[in-house]
Amino acid sequence: MRVTLRDVAERAGVSFKTVSNVLNDHPHVSAATRERVREAVTELGYRPNTSARSLRHGRSGILALAVPELTSPYFAALASAASRAAKERGRVLVIEETRGDAEGERIALVELTSRLVDGVVLSPLVTSAAEVVHRIGRTPVVLLGEQHLALPADHVAIDSVAAARAVTEHLLATGRRRIAVIGRQADGTTGGQRWHGHLQALAAAGLEPDERRAVSVGAYRRSDGAEAVRRLLRSGERPDAVLCFNDLLALGALHALHEAGLDVPGDVAVAGFDDLEEARYRGLTSVAPDLDLLAGEAVRLLVRRVEDPDARPVRVDIPFRLEVRGSTVPGR
Repeated sequence: MRVTLRDVAERAGVSFKTVSNVLNDHPHVSAATRERVREAVTELGYRPNTSARSLRHGRSGILALAVPELTSPYFAALASAASRAAKERGRVLVIEETRGDAEGERIALVELTSRLVDGVVLSPLVTSAAEVVHRIGRTPVVLLGEQHLALPADHVAIDSVAAARAVTEHLLATGRRRIAVIGRQADGTTGGQRWHGHLQALAAAGLEPDERRAVSVGAYRRSDGAEAVRRLLRSGERPDAVLCFNDLLALGALHALHEAGLDVPGDVAVAGFDDLEEARYRGLTSVAPDLDLLAGEAVRLLVRRVEDPDARPVRVDIPFRLEVRGSTVPGR
C-alpha cells in the first residue's frame, strides 16, 4: 500500500501539518523535529505525490509534443531528444502524431488542449496561425520549424535560408552548375525557405535558376525523391547535382540515380538536409542541425512559458553544420 503523509506523521510522532511543513521546507520547524520527520520518511520509503502537488498549483507536470509523423527518422529522433530534455526538467512528455495534414493537426490540437497538459511544442506544416490560436487558446505553446506564423509564441528553428545557401555554395564550389532541386514548396514553408536560400547562392554566383529542374513532391519520403529523379531523367534533364530538401528525398534520389546507371558523385552529386543516421552510413552530404539543442531549447522555452505566461516571446535559431561526404566529393 502507498505510504501517506499520515503514516509518516504517526511514525515521527508529529502532526500531519508538521510533516507537510518539513517536506515543503517551511522555516519554522525545529532541527530536531525536522530530523525526526526525515528519518520517518526514509524508514517508510515515503514518496511525495508530485502529480497532486502540481495540480494544487494548477499544473500537471505534463508537456506535449505534436509532430507530423513518428515514422520519419527525423521526427522520431526529435521526439526522443525532447523526451530526455523534459525528463531533465522533471516533466513528462506525451507525443502526438498529426500526419502533417490539416485534419490531423486540428485533431491533435483539440485533443492536446482538452487534456491535462501544461503546454505544447508544436511543429505545424499546414495549420494557419488563426487556427493554432483558436485551438490552443491560452495553453502555452512553442513552435518548431521554419513556417512563419504571426503568433505571439516562442519559436525554435534552424535558419533554413542560410543552410540551403551553404549547401548550394558547396555544390557550386565542386564545379556543379546544373543543380536540380527536389522538395520546393510555397513561400513561408520549410521548402520555400530552402528554395530562397538556394536562389541566393545562385545569384551570388551569377547564375539563373532553371525552373525545369525545380521539382515539387507530394511528401518528403524516399519514394518521392526516387520518383522525382525518374521524372527529371525522363524529361531529358541531366543535372550534375541534386539538392534534396531532406535526407529521405536524397536517399530516394540516390536509389534512382544508381538504378539509371549514373555514378554518384562522378555524374551527379547529391546532398540533403537533417543528417540522419542512415545518411551517414550511405555517405550522404547533409546539413546537420543540432537536434539535441533544438529539442532542449523548445522544452526550456515551454517550461519558461508555463511558469511565466506573460514572458516576452523569443525566437531561437539553432546552429547547423554542413557534413561533406562522398555523395558530393569523391573519397570523402
